[in-house]
Amino acid sequence: MRGRGGCLPRAGRIMGFVFVLACTGAGGGRGVAADNADAPFVTPSVDVDVMYEVASAQGEASARQRMRWQVSTLRQRLDPQGAGVFMITSWQDRTLNVVDQTRGRQSSMPVPGQQALTLPGQHPATGTYARLGSSTVAGEGCTLWRTTDTDGQQTDACYTADGLLLQVVQGGQVRVHALSVNRAAQPDSVFAIPSGLKPEDPAHP
Repeated sequence: MRGRGGCLPRAGRIMGFVFVLACTGAGGGRGVAADNADAPFVTPSVDVDVMYEVASAQGEASARQRMRWQVSTLRQRLDPQGAGVFMITSWQDRTLNVVDQTRGRQSSMPVPGQQALTLPGQHPATGTYARLGSSTVAGEGCTLWRTTDTDGQQTDACYTADGLLLQVVQGGQVRVHALSVNRAAQPDSVFAIPSGLKPEDPAHP
């Protein structure tokens, strides 16, 4: 069985605004229930702090990206290494805040796209998944699933039982790989927007 209509973004976009932990299903609102039990849990059901290594679209370079998640408020923070920028996504009100600490600027926008978050403890409402087996990444056991990304490329993703994405493989190359996983409570301060920043309009492609 081959995946079709899965929700992983193209690997080259993983360091963009919304990381693949917030894998989406069809429809609006906070989430869509599904009976697709033969699929992974794709949103963490625990607070967690994960350090990832993410390959470039060309696979010639990689960079680290820290991801923190607070399950009670459905908030996510991404810190690309060395960028001087971090991103906070709030799925309760579907807002994305980009904080540029180097320039002292902050922009706010709706979460891109119209799809809804797959809630913790739910299976994706759309997409087809094939179970491939199991693996160990960053000392964590995970199940390998084959699906397709938003560009139709075959993707093998490894998820833990509590919804942590640990690895993404496309075209035989590892695109995303967890280096460390720390399941620990994430305080509200992690997701606070610093004061004194100058607001600016969001950047557009």
